[in-house]
Amino acid sequence: MLQTSDNKIHVANNMMDMDQDPRKRLCFADGRRKVDYVLVYHYRKRSSVRGSPSQHRLSIISNGSYPLGVEEKDQEGRKDEPAEVVVDVGPPDPADGEKIMIREEFEGNLKDAGLEIEHDKENKAHGHAFIRLHAPWQVLSREAEFLKIKVPTKKSYELREEKGLAATMNEVWRKLNQPFQPKVPHQEQEHSRTKFLSHCFSRDKLHLYNIKSKDTFFDNATRSRIVYEILRRTACTRTCQTMGITTLIANGVYDSAFPLHDGDFHPSGQAEGKNDRQLLHDEWARYGAFYKYQPVDLIRKYFGEKIGLYFAWLGVYTQLLIPASVVGIIVFFYGWATVETNIPSQEMCDEDQNFTMCPLCDRACDYWHLSTACGTARASHLFDNPATVFFAIFMSLWAAMFLEHWKRRQISLNYSWDLTGMEEEETGHEKLTWRDRLPGYLINISSILFMFGVTCSAVFSVIIYRITISALMAMSSDPEVKSNVRVTVTATAVIINLVVILILDEIYGMVAAWLTELEIPKTETNFEERLILKAFLLKFMNAYAPIFYVAFFKGRFAGRPGDYVYVFNDYRMEECAPGGCLIELCIQLSIIMLGKQLIQNNVFEIGIPKLKKLCRTLKDKERAPKEIVEQPGRRQQWHLDYDLEPFDGLTPEYMEMIIQFGFVSLFVASFPLAPLFALLNNVIEIRLDAKKFVTELRRPDAIRAKDIGIWYNILSGLGKFSVIINAFVISFTSDFIPRLVYQYMYSETGTMHGFINHTLSYFNVSNFKPGTVPSISSLGKDITFCRYKDYREPPWSTEPYQFSKQYWSVLAARLGFVILFQNLVITMSMLVAWVIPDVPKNISEKLKKEKTLLVDVFLNEEKEKLQLIQSLFSRDLTQEQQEELKVSDQTSLPLQQTQPGQLPPTSSPAPRTRPRAASFSQFTRQMSMSPRSDITQHTAV
Repeated sequence: MLQTSDNKIHVANNMMDMDQDPRKRLCFADGRRKVDYVLVYHYRKRSSVRGSPSQHRLSIISNGSYPLGVEEKDQEGRKDEPAEVVVDVGPPDPADGEKIMIREEFEGNLKDAGLEIEHDKENKAHGHAFIRLHAPWQVLSREAEFLKIKVPTKKSYELREEKGLAATMNEVWRKLNQPFQPKVPHQEQEHSRTKFLSHCFSRDKLHLYNIKSKDTFFDNATRSRIVYEILRRTACTRTCQTMGITTLIANGVYDSAFPLHDGDFHPSGQAEGKNDRQLLHDEWARYGAFYKYQPVDLIRKYFGEKIGLYFAWLGVYTQLLIPASVVGIIVFFYGWATVETNIPSQEMCDEDQNFTMCPLCDRACDYWHLSTACGTARASHLFDNPATVFFAIFMSLWAAMFLEHWKRRQISLNYSWDLTGMEEEETGHEKLTWRDRLPGYLINISSILFMFGVTCSAVFSVIIYRITISALMAMSSDPEVKSNVRVTVTATAVIINLVVILILDEIYGMVAAWLTELEIPKTETNFEERLILKAFLLKFMNAYAPIFYVAFFKGRFAGRPGDYVYVFNDYRMEECAPGGCLIELCIQLSIIMLGKQLIQNNVFEIGIPKLKKLCRTLKDKERAPKEIVEQPGRRQQWHLDYDLEPFDGLTPEYMEMIIQFGFVSLFVASFPLAPLFALLNNVIEIRLDAKKFVTELRRPDAIRAKDIGIWYNILSGLGKFSVIINAFVISFTSDFIPRLVYQYMYSETGTMHGFINHTLSYFNVSNFKPGTVPSISSLGKDITFCRYKDYREPPWSTEPYQFSKQYWSVLAARLGFVILFQNLVITMSMLVAWVIPDVPKNISEKLKKEKTLLVDVFLNEEKEKLQLIQSLFSRDLTQEQQEELKVSDQTSLPLQQTQPGQLPPTSSPAPRTRPRAASFSQFTRQMSMSPRSDITQHTAV
């Protein structure tokens, strides 16, 4: 802080005593005014001279003041000592001088807006300077009314108590849930039976609010949000044509701007003496609290509604993964239990069947027996069984139920957080024509198509890798290498896919941000929605392109023996494994899902922040001893918070969960254990994100939001898209439909016996093209026919190697199942959405009751004002009637008693008391109702 008295300058020191009250570390130097926001900039001084402060332009300003005792003590101690003044002789860079002028104008405008500012003492040649901002009550009340912030009133009512069986069940459920509830003192008060009505803050109705202390009426998150709104709309018009702190940070005028955390997060004492940050750390951000519910209300209070809604949504999603995981485990164990009785698997493992299969590659590969693929067939049955169809239907209904449950939860949170009736705050700044936006749109469309091409090229490159490595390993003379060709190629190809996906994810995130800036969105919300949509499209394509290839394209265009499709005229297109492509789809999905989550969680979210922190620590140790000596004592909270990582938004957190939701819902028919792995990941993810928000990130700005925005639309779209994908996976990727067709159309006994022979076609080895016959055959030279998996006519048919009637029957059944599955599941999903109301009944009743009570409160207030005004008018009317009676008595004297030219005697009237109305509108409204309006038309003569 700065004061000038006797040519002395007092600058707020940025260090305090070690034994100071932790709460004072969040205040100005006077220990009373809270630090609501902090601005940081980098300064560089030329020189420091001693002299009078009036001789130079000072680089530090403040409108604060020390307590009286501190000021007098300081003046006595420096009575004969000349003041040391930091003089801005002139910056070495003209840009620095321009930034100083911009900061001076911006801070002056902040003062004009009512904020109080405190500066640091710049005691080094260069470094970071911290500007503390404080919003007094006048500013808080003005902005709270402007922002329509809802606050509790004095009016309260008792919630209705449930009776009978419902009350008993709720009590039992509450006791069962008691060990899983976080120990938050505020939460016990919020769950009491008394509910206070809330209303938008108004300075004209302060008597309605329960204001015990003006310093604590608005919590820290609300105070910082109010200051941020002022920073966001404050403009610099004299030095630069910019508006808002965001633009100034982008231009390098300030390094950063952030609100402060509520002190240290390390525990200190009992729960009652802990601040909100310590409570969040102990009850939410510890891995030991993984079994507890999240303190969502405390998260909202500390971080704001937007972040609170994210963690509430993540909690609902994780809870609903529990039943999905249980059903998935049951389906998996059903397949494991029935694998021994599965007839197709037994036929494939039966060596007596002696199915001689055609070579898997040209020249180097030999004929082989189908019984060698016994392990693959048995593994395929774990995921390809009749229970997976039921699980696919279940998960489609689960997705619809999840969305409906979240809508109800969201409405409940809006009610408890006083977000009902919240209006949009942002408006567009400037109107741009379609000609201004056309170049950006064209670049966007072309760039997104180009990125899609990059993704497809990466997938195609991995396909080429699989084909070439398979051919090279098949040519090996080592029999062990030949036997492990498929496993080795599949595993290495999936790992390569995973690495490519992780690299392209980071690239696509930057590309999406650049493309969104080209569109010049009108508002921040519009910018965020467009950024999310582009990033989702690119990352969705990147994550699922390899899986889509395995599910719907692999083996479909490979051709047949004697007429294979070749790549670069040398390599045959790859085919599915003997057990089908579903087992490969399962392997691909599981490795990408688990690898992506583990690497992103452990490397990107844990390793990289710790690496950055280590680099900052090493840099601090390498600082000059002079700089270290200049910072004695305990560091203030703004220094500690500045060392933390800045908050980059919730988009990466949402994106990770949305991609995971796609893994759980889209291809769940091929991997029933996906919900289980998602559940285990989310249990860790919640605590990991909590620890990051509480201990490793600067405190974000508290932003109001009544829903999760465009993410809900993306979830809804994925839920509907998953119905189509699962229908096609069951129909075309698995053998569920061919088994049904065989059992009910072609089986002589009505069982699955003979199914494998039915699905294998014959090929005459004499019809191989020259150069493709196996060079060395261990099975002998007496092989006439080999088998391959397809529905084609045999070589002795009139139309050899053409699609058979069985093929068209199976295709028709597959298409019919897709149509039936889609309509059935979508109808059931719509029925679920219709049965479950969006607004819970108790919330609807509470909203109606509170609206009625608020109307009664304001009607009673207006009635009291009306009675007060009428009493004042009636008192004034009585005084005027008495005055008129006196005047009439004096004028009734005989006129002849008065001499010519002499005026009748009059008495001076008593001074008139003016009534005080509550407001101008009420005064004008009561004028026509008051009886005074008729009397004031008569004039005394």
